Amino acid sequence: MKHKRLIALLFILAVGAAASPRRESLRQQATDPAPVVIPFELVNRHILFKVSINNSAPLSFILDTGDKFAVVSLARARALGLNLQGEINIGGAGAGSLKGAYVRDAKLTVPGLPGHTEPVVLTLPLADLAAKFGQDIDGIIGGDFMKHFVVELDYQARVLRFHDKDQFVYSGSGESIPLSLNADGHATIPAEVAVNGREPIKGNFVVDIGSGGGLVLHSPTTKAEHLPEPTQKTIRVFGAGGAGGKISGRIGRLPALTIGKFRIDEPVTIFSSDQRGAFANGAQQGNIGQRILSKFTIFFDYAHARMILEPNASFKNAIGAIGGGLALVAEGAAYQTFRVEELLEDSPATEAGLQKDDIILAVNDRPATAFTLSSLNEMFEQPRAHKLSIRRGAETLQVTLTPRKLI
Repeated sequence: MKHKRLIALLFILAVGAAASPRRESLRQQATDPAPVVIPFELVNRHILFKVSINNSAPLSFILDTGDKFAVVSLARARALGLNLQGEINIGGAGAGSLKGAYVRDAKLTVPGLPGHTEPVVLTLPLADLAAKFGQDIDGIIGGDFMKHFVVELDYQARVLRFHDKDQFVYSGSGESIPLSLNADGHATIPAEVAVNGREPIKGNFVVDIGSGGGLVLHSPTTKAEHLPEPTQKTIRVFGAGGAGGKISGRIGRLPALTIGKFRIDEPVTIFSSDQRGAFANGAQQGNIGQRILSKFTIFFDYAHARMILEPNASFKNAIGAIGGGLALVAEGAAYQTFRVEELLEDSPATEAGLQKDDIILAVNDRPATAFTLSSLNEMFEQPRAHKLSIRRGAETLQVTLTPRKLI
């Protein structure tokens, strides 16, 4: 039996999953031939786009630079009748692992992206991801696929642009950041983190578009730097996890994160206390996730060992941390049963009287079936009172949830 750390997914559902508005990119046109443009959905701060396996109907895959291989969900692999062999344990964010298998003779294609196939290497049970996304998750694809192109990620237009890596010549106004691959095949870049009253933390950070969070400092870094400081305002990590299960630590803020010439003030930061898994990895100082990366249009140019950053219209917006203090999961055949999975102590949710396993029936007099999990998470980022109808056992109760700034 083998154990590998290949996936570093992080889902920060309790402290916000709002989507960026759709606006035009600040990108200047590159001089290579016209790229192939593929739309994506932003669901709970994660990029989902359509692929096919062995000419299947379109499937929903997560694009994740914190992943190396193409991975298909176990349920989907079985439904497609794929050839599964052997056994493997896969770790990621969190201390545990998932038990999967190797996939043989399966090829992945992207509709609209002709002439390229990608081998599907592994299958893993991803049912828990579906509950956290509120829809079926058929798989994950990462670095081995992206390295065949220059992949332009435009968060505001909600599109991926696939450029020919051999003909691409950048002519925009962004900055090129050196990019390398770590031992697990994940993209890393140099960056530095400002800390009050001391020298900044300099090092390498995983660029993790498969993370819905902001900045994560790995537990060896937090231990060495004695972070968070005792007087620092923090809250417990809740509603967050990855391929290895739940992660542990505190959530707070640091003065700034600097990438090249770009300074991001007061990033929301997880100070990991994990003893195992991706966030206990001392080879890198931390992870940089969607709440920071979505401030840019990003060109991933693996062939030339660089990542090009162009600030978009959201760059100067403060990184909020408004929330209700509850983590929801979506259940049922249509993922429209919204259950309270976890509560943060001393939060708007506990003050409203919500309890674990409450079922949300309606929000502001609209039935729960009118929402998706992602839209509910976005709504609970807004500092407005929300009237909830909930089911608790055989009772139906009315409560008022008023999200506020948590850190």
